[in-house]
Amino acid sequence: RPPVPPPPGAPTARILFLTDLHWDRQYVPGSAAACPDPLCCRGVPGEGPGTAGFWGTYGKCDLPLHTIDALLAQLPNGTRNGTGGFAAAYWTGDIPAHDVWQQSRGDQLRALRTVTALLRARLGPLRVFPAVGNHEATPVNAFPPPYVRGNRSAAWLYDAMAEAWQHWLPPAALRTLRAGGFYTAQVWPGLRLVSLNMNFCSQANFWLLINATDPAGQLQWLMGVLADAERDGEKVHIIGHIPPAHCLRSWSWNYYRIVSRFEGTIAAQFFGHTHLDEFELFYDEETLSRPVSIAFIAPSVTTYISLNPGYRVYEVAASYPGSSHAVLDHETFILNLTEANAAPPGTAPRWRRLYGAREAYGLPAAFPADWDRLVRRMQDDEPLFQLFWFHLHKGHPPREPCGAPCKAALLCALRSGRAADPALCRPLRPALPFPRIQQLWQQRRLC
Repeated sequence: RPPVPPPPGAPTARILFLTDLHWDRQYVPGSAAACPDPLCCRGVPGEGPGTAGFWGTYGKCDLPLHTIDALLAQLPNGTRNGTGGFAAAYWTGDIPAHDVWQQSRGDQLRALRTVTALLRARLGPLRVFPAVGNHEATPVNAFPPPYVRGNRSAAWLYDAMAEAWQHWLPPAALRTLRAGGFYTAQVWPGLRLVSLNMNFCSQANFWLLINATDPAGQLQWLMGVLADAERDGEKVHIIGHIPPAHCLRSWSWNYYRIVSRFEGTIAAQFFGHTHLDEFELFYDEETLSRPVSIAFIAPSVTTYISLNPGYRVYEVAASYPGSSHAVLDHETFILNLTEANAAPPGTAPRWRRLYGAREAYGLPAAFPADWDRLVRRMQDDEPLFQLFWFHLHKGHPPREPCGAPCKAALLCALRSGRAADPALCRPLRPALPFPRIQQLWQQRRLC
């Protein structure tokens, strides 16, 4: 039964979505914005052009804490009854900066506690549901499975997360968070949230060479949660950091099967990690033609690399009998760094709405079938595709235009909810062989 729009007058809810904050505590306004290191805008202030701006910089730079604070400070009242307020917040990780060559466990825990405290102070009573990013660990991407004990385990990180987030999550969620970095909790009556630790599917997590299929038993656990939700008549939102198509093939294909099996229970999926504004579609496994789900991939708060800071707000069907709890629309907000850094010192930065999805793309609704039709429309409608390309980069696209090979690779990626499957791209009749498309995907990844 495909989702249907809610009846007129049915309540809706707004969900704040934050991902990839990447706070750099060594960010220095006026420092060099170009450098030989993987991360710049730090060190001694200099003079002249090519220096770091006060609010952020187009380049290989992350964000100062005052920019993240400014984002949170200008949000509407964070209570459910506040004017334009939010019913919940989803936060999908990557808290520390990209200075991965010099990080210690102490650095990662300082970032976790500092940013968590900032969210608590600015969002007040709003419930926040976090997920674990790949940059939370040190070494980066190193997430051993739960059966690894002692100093090599990830207990130092999960225990700190459980302590920092205990005011947001119930005791049962904290127990699985401590065990493996994933959990489930009720958002409101009728809606359950599942927060996955996507590092157990990451292509960069070398611990998965031991077992890449289900190294933490997380997929088996997910099946149980979804089966219980199906039995109890609940809908489920899934959040995670790394999008499913970026995962190892075996994990990704099994996850795709789970989404297909529970298409009537999974109301929405939300991810981050790529720093860009995109999505991944899921289709029925028999024909790969009927869209059954969509993984929304929201843009990053950080500027890394050469982007405006941004965040997302989802409008979903709220709690009422028969609610789909599906995404009805979403809006993306950015800080234009050129304008913000040119303003007089002491001027509060002006975050502005970049676009609303249904309005910008002419979508009758925001269900999977609508996004599938959008991909097909973009094949032949070049102005529509260029608008998507502009939004993909949060209003600051690269100088090099997206030509035919780039377009073929991007449209293929939007149809690909699982890794390394050329069959998902065939309906688009790509002019490129699939290995070439995969090469272009690798070049496009920013993080």
